[in-house]
Amino acid sequence: MPLGTLDRSPPPFFRQGLPARTKLVLFAAAALFLMAADTRLALTQPLRAAAATALLPVVRMLNVPVQAWDSAQGYFTGLRNALDNETAMRARLAEQAEKSARADQLVLENTRLRALLELRPAISVKSMPAEVLYEAPDPFSRKLFLDRGSQHGLAAGSPVINEAGVLGQVTRLYPYSAEVTLLVDKDAAIPVVNQRTQHRSAAFGGGDAGTMELRFMAGSDDVQVGDLLQTTGTDGVYPAGLAVAKVAHVDRRADSAFARIALAPTALPDGVRHVLVLQPVGLQLPPRPEPAAEAAPARANRGARK
Repeated sequence: MPLGTLDRSPPPFFRQGLPARTKLVLFAAAALFLMAADTRLALTQPLRAAAATALLPVVRMLNVPVQAWDSAQGYFTGLRNALDNETAMRARLAEQAEKSARADQLVLENTRLRALLELRPAISVKSMPAEVLYEAPDPFSRKLFLDRGSQHGLAAGSPVINEAGVLGQVTRLYPYSAEVTLLVDKDAAIPVVNQRTQHRSAAFGGGDAGTMELRFMAGSDDVQVGDLLQTTGTDGVYPAGLAVAKVAHVDRRADSAFARIALAPTALPDGVRHVLVLQPVGLQLPPRPEPAAEAAPARANRGARK
């Protein structure tokens, strides 16, 4: 029999090897042995250290995108939170500023009202408190409207003052409101007396920038910057002694016989809210005797002489 024809493969029994259950038991026992030996003797520690050292750059490289994503996410989250906090703080600041402005306005109004209450007993004429509704939108005049009118007992020509001095005069009446022409109006005029020199003159509204002027004053008249001008009390409208304006500038020119005198009103109309409306002095004077009543005694005297 030729040698090439011989079957040299092992029998089927030897080709099967160990059974699968036996292999599982052997591998499990080997794993437990290695785990116990590694725990007690640290046999694989050098291998672990070498593997960790070799894989460290790879781990770091793999962690770079993760760390970048976490950083970007944290940055945008923090930015959004910061913007939300800034918006909330701005809203709080605006609310606090509004409350502070209201408180300051209330304090100012209380101060003015106290000044008016203290001024009211010092005035010998009848007065009525009023509140300013609004200022006339006419750019060529300076007028205010009050919340008191003829139904409240106001009379045309009534002076209007505040704690600083004279503001103007009631020029038109309505049932429940009144129009006040301010002293700074271009058509307004008021007789005044210099408190220092007792010299009488007339002050007129400047019409622009809330100023007044003293007209028809000779260049040689004794007028100085800072002089206080008050009401005379002889015009039948304003009581005497109310502050009107102060001399702000005196311009004496050689080419003119009159001096140009600028005044600053003591009562500034801008922002005024509460005022006092006075009864005209002329309404408190006793009535004048009628001409017929005066003529009868004169005729009787003439007849007696004859």
